Formats: sequence, C-alpha cells, structure tokens
Amino acid sequence: MHARQLLYRREGRAIQVDMRAHHAQLDLHLPTRRGWGGHRPGAGRRRGPQARVPHRRRQHFAARFPAHVTVKLRPGLPSLRTVPLVHGLEQSFAAVRARSDFRLVHYTLQNTHAHLLVEASDADALGRGMMAVGARIARALNRTFGRRGPVLVERFHARILRSPREVRNALAYVLLNARRHARRLWAGLRIDPASSARWFDGWRRRDAPGPRAGVVPVARPRTWLLMTGWRRHGLIDPDEVPGARRRARAGTIRR
Repeated sequence: MHARQLLYRREGRAIQVDMRAHHAQLDLHLPTRRGWGGHRPGAGRRRGPQARVPHRRRQHFAARFPAHVTVKLRPGLPSLRTVPLVHGLEQSFAAVRARSDFRLVHYTLQNTHAHLLVEASDADALGRGMMAVGARIARALNRTFGRRGPVLVERFHARILRSPREVRNALAYVLLNARRHARRLWAGLRIDPASSARWFDGWRRRDAPGPRAGVVPVARPRTWLLMTGWRRHGLIDPDEVPGARRRARAGTIRR
C-alpha cells in the first residue's frame, strides 16, 4: 500500500483513504522556540487586591538562630486586636507555645497581621510550628466571630536573626509595635495588652508591669541570642519607639 494511503475498517467494510489530498492541511508551519515557559503578556496568576509573599527560597535556618515571623490576615476580616479574640489567642497560643522542635517566644497582634519571635530546630520544624500557630489563629478568629473559612494568607514571611543587635531590635519591634503604629494613642499606656510584653523580663525600668497571673501563652527562650546575647546592646525601655533612633540618625546624616 502507498505510504500516503490509510486502510481501516468501518461497519465491517475495508475502506481505503488517500491522504495526499489532506497533505496541505496537515503541513502547518509552527514557530519553534527553545526552552519552556518564559514571559508572555497576560500569563500567570492574576494579581489580587493584596500583595502575596513571593515564593522565594527561604533563608538557611539553624537551631541557634531565632526568627522574626510575620503572618497576615486575608482582606476583610475583623481585627486581631479585638478584646475577646486577644483573650482567645492567649489560650490558643498556650497550647502550641512549646513543642519538642518549636517554641513561640514572643508575639504582638495588630489589626491585619501578627509578628512572632520563634525558635525551631530546623526549617522543617519552623514550617510545622507555623502551621500549628496559623491553625490556632484561624480557629480562634472563626470561633470568636462565628464564621468559617480561611483566615491567613497562604505564606508567612520569616527573617532569621543572626546577631545580638538584630535580636534586640526585633524584640523592641515586636513588643512595642503598637507604639510604633500609633504613638499618640499610646502616650498614657506602657505595655501593649495585645502582645506578650507582660511576660517579658528585659525591661529597663523597674516600674514596668510584670507577668500576669494565669495562662502563659509564650515559652521561655533557649537560644543564647534570645536569652542573653541581645542584652549586650541594652535593656528595652517601655517608652521606646521602635525605629525612632534609626530614623533620627538618618535625618541627621541627610542634614
């Protein structure tokens, strides 16, 4: 049979088809392109109303380094600083504060996000621990406001703290974050009730409030950096505004 002829059976009869008449239709010219993928206009996931945390490879994580982790709420959800939710999260954090490979050492709750200082044995333990913390946040928020559905964005942001100064700055940033966002509102208050500042023992002033009796939502640190190392750069004043010194130095340099 000719190479361009096709023989097949249909309803019990042998049918022979000459493919030469269809040669021009099948001989399509397709542009060749080396490699796969690449930028194309309009391709990819559509951008939502809130920027996502990019899926870059995370920093190398070692057990001797603490981490500053930020988790964000999905748009349109109630504030994390609602009083019933703050109390509910204290109970929830107490259940996951200390695991064999993960510890929640400090936190602050803001309207649309939360800052955490954590310790973990490795990157996998950090991921598992944050999954547990995220699940607790979601359950507490849904239970408090009688809703269902996802609460947090899909990916958290983690920054590894490798020096005493980085840890000291992160402690001030987390524990005094509300003062950084609204200085005037906190003029008469010293400790943020929506944070773990009440269980912190590194305040400079003696009149700073001590730990509150009852449930303890955070674990004691085990890394040298979070226990002792950060104190080389001075204790933290409750009236300190995170980032104020850095902005003042930058303003002096510009002048």
